[in-house]
Amino acid sequence: MSETSTMLPLGAVAPAFRLRDPHGKLVSSDEFKNAPAFVVAFICNHCPYVKHIAGAFANLASEYQARGVAVFAINSNDAEAYPEDSPEKMAEETQHYGYTFPYVYDETQDVARAYHAVCTPDIFLFDKDRRLVYRGQFDDSRPKNDRPVTGADLRAALDAVLAGRPVNEEQKPSVGCSIKWKLPKASAAR
Repeated sequence: MSETSTMLPLGAVAPAFRLRDPHGKLVSSDEFKNAPAFVVAFICNHCPYVKHIAGAFANLASEYQARGVAVFAINSNDAEAYPEDSPEKMAEETQHYGYTFPYVYDETQDVARAYHAVCTPDIFLFDKDRRLVYRGQFDDSRPKNDRPVTGADLRAALDAVLAGRPVNEEQKPSVGCSIKWKLPKASAAR
């Protein structure tokens, strides 16, 4: 079943985070505070919507990283319930798609909540002041709709930010698999 992103309000400030990559290295969003733009994509390993765009997203990210853009991917899925989204599998995914950006694990799911992320992929673009200027889909392509994966929507927003132009406020929400939230633990008997 697909989920539609909640569309965090434009102008919102990027929540800071410190998360570990699959190798245990701590990655902080503050490391890239001087970047002209800041992309945060909530993805995972098993979602068909993510798999559909993963190669194109990796290429787009590499292209814009060369222009100074900071790119992060965050996996917030419950890896206990969905072992294919474990950090070990994230390392395999990073290698398979050639991710050149940090792919980090949000074990507590607090970062996903701070961003109001609800699906994978769920993409957020912030300007140099860390204000949200774009949130939504990568492009109009979906598994089985026969539209090419181009990254057109994210690319247009990135180009506008880098050129110092306003980003079009008509934005389409992302569509994908729901984030796999952890179930609350049952209270211990007293």
